[in-house]
Amino acid sequence: MKRSILFDTETTGLDPATGDRVIEIAALELVGDLPTGRTFHTLIDPERDVPEEASRVHGFTRADLEGKPKFAEVADDFLAFVGDDPLIAHNARFDFGFMNAELKRAGKKTLGLDRMVDTLDMARERFPGMPNSLDALCRRFGVDLSARTTHNALLDCKLLADVYVELMGGRQHGLGLMAEDGQLPSVMYEGPMNRKVVRVQPTPQELAAHAAFVAGLKEPIWEH
Repeated sequence: MKRSILFDTETTGLDPATGDRVIEIAALELVGDLPTGRTFHTLIDPERDVPEEASRVHGFTRADLEGKPKFAEVADDFLAFVGDDPLIAHNARFDFGFMNAELKRAGKKTLGLDRMVDTLDMARERFPGMPNSLDALCRRFGVDLSARTTHNALLDCKLLADVYVELMGGRQHGLGLMAEDGQLPSVMYEGPMNRKVVRVQPTPQELAAHAAFVAGLKEPIWEH
């Protein structure tokens, strides 16, 4: 089944070109668009101050980050975790911009933009003209926001995973019906709202078993 990585960052500010740095990375593995429980998470020493206005957003101060690894020390672990799979983020251009600035500074291969899946773009297409922040989407889909008092990257990943499932069609997306060879034993087509719809094809043995079951029923209504 398809593997993808949902990730989020927290930073010292809004623009890596002016010296802002990443202070937290969280990533969460999805298989078949559902979380597997595997995560990557680290705090990072940004090697600079953390402005007060940024601390008000994510709750981290410079003192919280002292002694944490520098980005170059965790870059290889992050790249190994994400592999070559699609990368999902909310307002992904922001996170890609910061991560690629850090990777370039560390002398590592940057993330290709062809891997980018932006849930903000997905939400704007589905809900044009409506608020599509992560908070707004959580409220729209009934995702519990009670723990989100600040912008914590790992918590935001977990919230976004629930939102992403809904944007992709809900918890029954794909139905998880897999044959022994790993393929869907069915016809798949695009239904309303671009959702994947699975039409299961019964095997001859299943059809025979069903016919035998129906034959034992008293006046089954679907035979009239």
